[in-house]
Amino acid sequence: MTKKPKLHIPQPTARPGEEPDFSYLNLSEAGAVERPATDARAKSIEFLAESLVRVLDDDHVAQGPWKPDLDEDTLIEALRLMVLTRVYDDRMQRVQRQGKISFYMQALGEEAVSIGQGLAFGPEDMLFPAYRNQGLYIMRNTGLVDMMCQCLSNSRDMCKGRQMPIFYQNKENNLFTISGNLATQFPQAVGWAMGAAIKGDDHIAASWLGDGSTAEADFHYALTFASVYHAPVVLNVINNQWAISTFQGVAGGERRSFAARGLGLGIPGIRVDGNDLLAVYAVTRWAVERARSGGGPTLIELVTYRGGAHSTSDDPTRYRPRNEWAAFPLGDPVERLKQHLIKNGSWSEDRHAEMETELKTTVEAAWKEAVSYGTMTEPPFLDVRLAFEDVFEEMPEHLEKQRDKLLRIRGELP
Repeated sequence: MTKKPKLHIPQPTARPGEEPDFSYLNLSEAGAVERPATDARAKSIEFLAESLVRVLDDDHVAQGPWKPDLDEDTLIEALRLMVLTRVYDDRMQRVQRQGKISFYMQALGEEAVSIGQGLAFGPEDMLFPAYRNQGLYIMRNTGLVDMMCQCLSNSRDMCKGRQMPIFYQNKENNLFTISGNLATQFPQAVGWAMGAAIKGDDHIAASWLGDGSTAEADFHYALTFASVYHAPVVLNVINNQWAISTFQGVAGGERRSFAARGLGLGIPGIRVDGNDLLAVYAVTRWAVERARSGGGPTLIELVTYRGGAHSTSDDPTRYRPRNEWAAFPLGDPVERLKQHLIKNGSWSEDRHAEMETELKTTVEAAWKEAVSYGTMTEPPFLDVRLAFEDVFEEMPEHLEKQRDKLLRIRGELP
């Protein structure tokens, strides 16, 4: 019988009311994946795009050739930053539900991505984050009050009311503004890296996007330019299994890994356990060293899970099992690092509880200060004149007229 073409529509392995099923994940044993030299050719290390680099085993012990040389103090600080990110997220999620900010997106379950990778870059490296990388802003000293004020769009909003909540920026510490137009930051990062290479700098760039955004044209443009021009850039795909309500298979995750997307262009791809901070750091450090030494770009796929809703506008119980995160085989990144430190004798449950209490107090104090600069409904408000500024070096006449008309309506001009 002659076979006929049949349309394939990717489906998730479980829907609400069903048991979670992660059998589609290709997992490797901790410590089992070879660590090649940073100057290895992409063709010779294709196995990295299909296997999964893991360091922490099920007993929370670091294993294998990717085990990084991170001291106890650095790991405790990484844990603190991960917990701070989670506490900050929880507070901002709750104030959104109380109607005090209009929108929010948590990084719940993905904290090791930002903190583990952030440790691997130098302060002069330029980072182009996505909207679940608030940990990068926290660890690069953006300031909780400033981040909260941006979400409040108040008189101290770093973006002057021109961005949605969570679209932070930190020019002083080399963090680009978050973009709501998904994947735009990928070619921007490649272009910045190309510019650094032209100038002879040894600084590199990095960017992040989700699994769904790999279907965007900007993703493919970025890979092409990075490959052709040997750009010193680290490109990261956060595969958290869901693009809003769309399963990662719709973006092509069923066929091959997202890390393999660059192989046809000669870009090495590495698939890593995104909930293992040690593995995340080790893989990113490998890519950073490769880029800084002239080896060109690397594409990293961080396999993780989005523990919460896509945003405060989303209800994940409508499209996935309620207990899916609890069943995710790579666990909770905060708990895994905590247990690793306890296993090493450098941490304890009591110290962890004390730290959580302290960070909750810090976040609460930051919120009280942030609202003193205004809220959506309470003064002080942003100056409306800002809406007409920062586009032209000299304001054109038609904008002056519009500004003055508004000010007259408000009674601020005769």
